[in-house]
Amino acid sequence: MTDWQAFTVEISDHVARVTLTGPGKGNAMGPDFWRELPEIFRGLDADPQVRAVVLTGSGKHFSYGLDLPAMAGTFGPLLAEKALAAPRTDFLKEIRRMQDSVTAVAECAKPVIAAVSGWCIGGGLDLIAAADIRLASADALFSLREAKVAIVADIGSLHRLPGIIGEGHLRELAYTGKDIDAARAEKIGLVNDVYPDQEAVLAAADALAAEIAANPPLVVQGVKDVLAQKQASEVAEGLRYVSAWNAAFLPSEDLTEAIQAVFEKRAPEFKGK
Repeated sequence: MTDWQAFTVEISDHVARVTLTGPGKGNAMGPDFWRELPEIFRGLDADPQVRAVVLTGSGKHFSYGLDLPAMAGTFGPLLAEKALAAPRTDFLKEIRRMQDSVTAVAECAKPVIAAVSGWCIGGGLDLIAAADIRLASADALFSLREAKVAIVADIGSLHRLPGIIGEGHLRELAYTGKDIDAARAEKIGLVNDVYPDQEAVLAAADALAAEIAANPPLVVQGVKDVLAQKQASEVAEGLRYVSAWNAAFLPSEDLTEAIQAVFEKRAPEFKGK
């Protein structure tokens, strides 16, 4: 397949393994990630040889989430000219492009199994929420951290996680931006099972994918399509709403402070402005 910058893709015995590779530290999600993700999953969707997909991260971590330094250009014009319609419109288009990237995972006709080790933060959680099944190693840590950087999560976690972990657990994670470990993630239903280490969770994901791939592929795809029907329209409506909300209200002194704090490697001081 294509030489990707932010992923590797391997296909064997009807199972594709898609691995995040960066290039940002901790497989952070920069421009290459957002451009390549939908191309990869639409290609796998169209490939009759692929019946299931394992999604994982290279190195010790699944993903640190959005690569703020690499994506700073997305926020810069919005903050510099926050009273004008043009930068807000451009930002709205960019949010929806990023939303569509993750939605390509959810809309892939082939079941997707996320195998998570180490950190899974922000955009990483958006990504695994779009998968069908999530497995974790014992060292996995999860965080819906957008509130800590003055952002309303807008790529899918707020819309897909209610059906996975329930409203109460989602609100706790979204309001606090707290970290939870693999044991808590399993308890609330974010992951199906926890395995001792990265090697074990990948082996379990491969075995589950092989089990799925052994079934009639069109029947499996039909099951996924039927299961997705109710949620798909609700998610689509919610994504459009939050993208418009962020284009209108995201610019703030707190967001500028959050970005500066990241670059200066210090704790932010939010003032609600």
